[in-house]
Formats: sequence, C-alpha cells, structure tokens
Amino acid sequence: MSIATHRREFLKQLGAAGVISLGTMPPRFLARAAEVTPTAAADQRVLVLVQLAGGNDGLNTLVPHGDDAYYKARPGIGIPKNQVLRIDDRFGLHPRMTGLKELYDEGKLAIVQGVGYPKPDRSHFRSMDIWQSAQPQNEAPRDGWLGRALEWQTDRDPRLAEALTLGTEKLPLSFVSGRVTVPTLRRLEDFQLVDGQGPESHRGLKRDALNKVVATTSSKSAELNFLRRVTSTALTSADRLKSLTATYKPSADYPETGLANRLKLIAQMVVAELPSRMYFVSLDGFDTHAQQEAGHAALLAELSGAIRAFERDLAGHGLSDRVVLSTFSEFGRRVAENGSLGTDHGAGSMLFTLTPKKAGLFGTHPNMTDLDDGDLKHTVDFRSVYATLLNWLQIPAEPVLGAGFDPMNFV
Repeated sequence: MSIATHRREFLKQLGAAGVISLGTMPPRFLARAAEVTPTAAADQRVLVLVQLAGGNDGLNTLVPHGDDAYYKARPGIGIPKNQVLRIDDRFGLHPRMTGLKELYDEGKLAIVQGVGYPKPDRSHFRSMDIWQSAQPQNEAPRDGWLGRALEWQTDRDPRLAEALTLGTEKLPLSFVSGRVTVPTLRRLEDFQLVDGQGPESHRGLKRDALNKVVATTSSKSAELNFLRRVTSTALTSADRLKSLTATYKPSADYPETGLANRLKLIAQMVVAELPSRMYFVSLDGFDTHAQQEAGHAALLAELSGAIRAFERDLAGHGLSDRVVLSTFSEFGRRVAENGSLGTDHGAGSMLFTLTPKKAGLFGTHPNMTDLDDGDLKHTVDFRSVYATLLNWLQIPAEPVLGAGFDPMNFV
C-alpha cells in the first residue's frame, strides 16, 4: 500500500471523527520525531532579532545633540537639546525612548554607532537583501546568514538548530536555507486545531473521537503509524501553545502594541523552555519621507516600551542572562532633512542590543560633516555585529560570514 493510500485511509478516519482539518503543522521544535516534547537546556542562549523595516533614522534615535552640524542639517525636525534623554555631553536618546534609556542606565543596553557596509545601496529591497544575507557581493542571494548558522548547527547538534519568526507574512531571507526549515507564525491563532463546524457542545465529542483515532496503532503500516504520531503531536503541540498563553503570568506589564505582544509570546516560549534559539520579529513603518516627527516618535516609543517590558519579564523569571535582543534596519536616513519635513534613504546608522554582559556606546559615531553624497559614512561593518551575535550563540562567524569580521565586545 502506498504512502498516499495510507494518508487517504487516515484522513477518512479523521473525517469519521468529525474533524475537517488540522491547522498549521507544529514547528519542528514542538514536534521533533513526532514522539517527544523537547525542552531547552537550562543555560541555552537565545537571540531575538527585531527588524526596523523601512530604514530607521538613526540620527533622531541616537541624537548627536552636542554637534551643531546636526541642528544645521535639521532645522525643522532636529530633536531640541532640552528634550533629549542625555547619555553624555554629545549623545542622547529620542525623548520617547524612556524605556531604553532606563535599560542603558541599568547597564543592560549597548548602542552600536555608525553601522553599515561598503558601497551602500539606497534601495529598500537590495539593502535588506544585503543585511539579511550578509553577502553584499551577491546580487541574488539564495540563503540568509542565520540560515547558514542553522546549517552549521544542524551538522553538529540538530537539537540546537531551531528558530521561529513571528508576525511576518513570509520567511525572512535571514532564515532561508537549503537544508533547514524555519516556521513562520503570523499569529498564534494560525496554529491550532480546526475541529469542524457545528455547535460548541459537539466540539469536545469530536476531539475525543479524534484522540481515539490517533491512539489506535496499526500493525499493517509503519507509514500510517507515523502519520498517527505526527497528528498526535500536532494536537499536543496546539494544546501546549494554547495552555502556554492561557496560564502564563508575565513579570511585567506589556504595552498594548503589536511588537510588545510578539515579544511577550517569545518570553513565554523562553520561560516554557521551548528549544528555539533564534526568533525574528519586525516593526514596520520607518520609511519616513514626509512629516517624520510624529510617526517616528510613535514607532520609537513602541520599540522602547516593548523592549523594556520584555527585559523586565525575562528578569522576573530569572532568564535575562540567557537572552540577547538586537535591532537592525536596512539603512539610515540622509543627514539633511528634506522639504517635506522628513528624511530620505541614507546609509550608515545605529542599532540597539539588549545584552546581559556589557552596555554603553560602541563603535565610532560618523563625522557629521565628512559625508558620502549626503550620507553618513559607516565606521562599523554590520557583519562585525553579526559575528558578535553568532559568538553569543557559540557559532563560529567565519563559516557563516566569511573571514575578516571579528566580534565586538558588547556581548
């Protein structure tokens, strides 16, 4: 009997149980071998990437309030000196980023200045491909830097080659691999049991019938038994995720924002010891060509509040030493504001890293008057940042990024 026939036979039994379909199959880290429920090691390290999609204006995020050239270039949208959350006499954070300023003062936030790459490209698509593939020389990348990292890990310990993206419509290039599949979960409700239609009072009966189907072993077919085990694990995994969100008690009050909700779910998964080592979320809207001030301020407030709550939550569960979070964006904005009180596509920018080890300003801030066609010149290659994050995950940088990118010392 063919595997297709076995599938049809099994699906008939599911239909007899009153079940129409199963939702998204469980991520591999929830269904490995369709037989066991994996858990993370007590000291397993976790990386969370937060994409600031659209090109974040680094100059109005980390504000060079001590540099007159900044205010000369931005008479309409420059952040007033008396509003900046001062780090020192030269730099400070946007006034809506109180949460990140608290983390900085607590020694938990690294700010890397002047991040970029040689011969910058101002196209959203091309620049994002470069950041996510970490291969500026490749015009048509076929895999991502974390996809290659997962492949390296798979060859050594597949149990540690687990990742998940949240809130994205499709898999980010960062995680694309020819050998490792990374699930994308747009929202938690997309991964659940779909147990047919009819009165709610009948749903429990249908679930009981389904459990009987998957609990029945077959002596005739190893393939059919495998399908039963996979389906059983799908049910168990769906229940586990549902229970996770229903019973979880965060140690912080999260803002009611999309990013905060996604980071809260990641915190839940870390606390539940699910073995994913890498998570990816995105915050959109940073392409601020016109009337930048209000929209950019709201985005920075959402970012700051979400990360502040995430750190408090992890700390309350004694897990902040296991998690590093880092932001990235495809490029910064041009130094001078445009005629619409916005900023256009630029080059060098900055990023944040929530780190349990070190905090402070890292790298060198670009010279505000020595520009490349109106853009800041990068002083830190973004692949050195990636090398640092890979080092945190205990994955060597050279097989992933190539030679010549030494880790920095902020993690």
